[in-house]
Amino acid sequence: MKFEKMHGLGIGLGIFVAGGSFFMFGVSKLFYFLLVIALIIVSLPFMLTVLLGQNKEREKEVKFLEFARDLVETVRSGSPISKSIMNLSNRNYGTLSHHVAKLANQLSIGITLTSGLETFAKDTKSKVISRAVGLISEAERAGGKIETVLESVANSVDQIEMLRKERKASVSNLVTQGYMIFIVFIIIMLVLEFKILPLVTDLGGGEGIGGMAAKEISTDDFSMPLFIMLLVQSFFAGLVIGKISEGTMKRGIKHSFILLAITLLITTGAKALFE
Repeated sequence: MKFEKMHGLGIGLGIFVAGGSFFMFGVSKLFYFLLVIALIIVSLPFMLTVLLGQNKEREKEVKFLEFARDLVETVRSGSPISKSIMNLSNRNYGTLSHHVAKLANQLSIGITLTSGLETFAKDTKSKVISRAVGLISEAERAGGKIETVLESVANSVDQIEMLRKERKASVSNLVTQGYMIFIVFIIIMLVLEFKILPLVTDLGGGEGIGGMAAKEISTDDFSMPLFIMLLVQSFFAGLVIGKISEGTMKRGIKHSFILLAITLLITTGAKALFE
């Protein structure tokens, strides 16, 4: 991840909010709530960069399907695959255009198709494209009907994309339910901390066995473990939601970020209001 201007702006704005909150409210419950907002401001640009990178990766896979279909048509017309790729390099394939142009340039200066495709697959950093390119390379080396292999590759990528969309649509309700259940879980933890735990703080105030004073129980002895449990639950619940909805925990990072932000805002906000 490259450090960009928006990252610096986010860090500067976050420091400003945190510093201003400290000077205005000192070390108080409200300060901790505003500090959480400052941390979210600082981390948001980095999270957006991750999301944009994931979206570009997904766009590359979609555009590769379009590229493979165009390649099938040009090869069927009788043009060699290397010449077909160079002819297609002038077309717009979005985020994949740069990689197609680079592949065409490599072929034009005499680099073999296999080497060029390997570089193409590494540059795109996509498992779907890497598998497809591997099949094309094997077919080219074996000397079979390349247009048949290209058509099979295009159909395979198309099917993968369709299955991905169907899975995402079918589990969308589960994702919503996951968020709702987690928010209910936070509310239960807050009720436990602010309503139930204060009732047991006096349990240790009497005499213990043999007339010895028992240790007094404080709500702080319970609130911190509950808070840590909420944070851990937020992080891993987000990863699980990403795995269920999009098939990989890497896609769950955004859900973990959202759940962590919700947890921090609700818990620190509740402390600022009710304590």
